[in-house]
Amino acid sequence: MASLKDMRNRIAATKATQKITKAMQMVAASKLRRAQAAAEVARPYAERIDTVLRNIAASVAGSETAPRLLAGTGKDEVHLLVVCTSERGLCGPFNSQIARLAREHAATLIGQGKQVKILCVGRKGSDLLRRHYGRNIIETVELRGIRAIGFEHAQSIVENITRRFEAGEFDVATLFFSRFRSVIAQIPTAQRIIPAAAENTESDNGGAVYEYEPEEEEILAELLPRYLATQVFRALLENAASEQGARMTAMDNATRNAGEMIRKQTLTYNRTRQAMITKELIEIISGAEAL
Repeated sequence: MASLKDMRNRIAATKATQKITKAMQMVAASKLRRAQAAAEVARPYAERIDTVLRNIAASVAGSETAPRLLAGTGKDEVHLLVVCTSERGLCGPFNSQIARLAREHAATLIGQGKQVKILCVGRKGSDLLRRHYGRNIIETVELRGIRAIGFEHAQSIVENITRRFEAGEFDVATLFFSRFRSVIAQIPTAQRIIPAAAENTESDNGGAVYEYEPEEEEILAELLPRYLATQVFRALLENAASEQGARMTAMDNATRNAGEMIRKQTLTYNRTRQAMITKELIEIISGAEAL
């Protein structure tokens, strides 16, 4: 049995841990408000640019002059998985859920005989995927030290992706991130970004006929890179909000668990101390009666 000093040390250590988790919970709650506001503001723009792109893409569907980012390479052999996670842990299942979705997608593609390459955005994704798909990871983009995600960070990632696409390194690119719903609910999401708008090229213009100036191909040449950057930027913002929400929930649970541990440890300490006092009293009384 542990001594009273050891028990006091354990209680003190648990209380110190509880203070840390409580502080992390409050910091995450403060950051969550800003991150959630940024993610919610970005959603309408991302959805609208997606609608505009699909409307224009519907008019050039099947055209030989369609940009490669829209039409693709015509093959479906090499897939690039862009897995966006956080740089830090202590945020519950946030990172593991995204990594699990990416692993399942990669396993399905490999089972179909496809080649899989993984581009990790965030150190935690690389750490989680290295065990099973270490050979498939071609690069890890770290966002460590960035206080606020900006559009320029998304543009840098997209330039990396498009450069690899133009070099013929892959045929299809899929983006993995966690969509923020609430503090206790983050939804792992997979979104195909190259070929862009490949899943639905039907027009959403309500039957109206549009004439574009300049030509559709010129508009797409300018719009497609911005569309990709917008989708990646949205994914990074959704991830930032989901990370803080998951961390807030995880630290709240840790604080509650620490409080329960302190209660049990204090009860055990008091019972042990009372038992030792009772034992000493019995020894004193027995010694007095013996005299």
